[in-house]
Amino acid sequence: YKLASSGLCSGIAGQVMMSLMVNPPKPGDESHAQFVSEENAIYESLGRRAAALVDGLNAIDGITCEPAEGAMYAFPSVTVPPKAIEAAAANHQTPDTLYAVSLLEETGICVVPASGFGQKKGRIGFRTTFLPPEDVLDRAIGEFGRHHKKFCEKYA
Repeated sequence: YKLASSGLCSGIAGQVMMSLMVNPPKPGDESHAQFVSEENAIYESLGRRAAALVDGLNAIDGITCEPAEGAMYAFPSVTVPPKAIEAAAANHQTPDTLYAVSLLEETGICVVPASGFGQKKGRIGFRTTFLPPEDVLDRAIGEFGRHHKKFCEKYA
């Protein structure tokens, strides 16, 4: 029991961090002003990253993305050539799985095919996050564009 329990419970550092998250400094506490400043900076950065990802994806011809609201994910739709859809079917996979695997192999970016989320029939897309640091996310947006162009040329 103890061995199984140790695998289910976080270590002491994790427990301390969780305690700090659920019991943050209160107004009047010595660290409250710093806490509020850091919390606001995190939320502002998340907002900038969400907007940068959505705007960057929408700037890529063949990719559309609605604004990310209330979650740390974006769900862009991707237009792919008919030959990509045929190649996916020949390989017994969905077009968005073919696209996601290609993206991973070409760029190292890991996304989740939208077909795993019960999307509308015929919709091709993926789920991605905007959690990486802003400079890393900016490079990733460029890689999304480079990959999409190369993928479409391959299956043109």
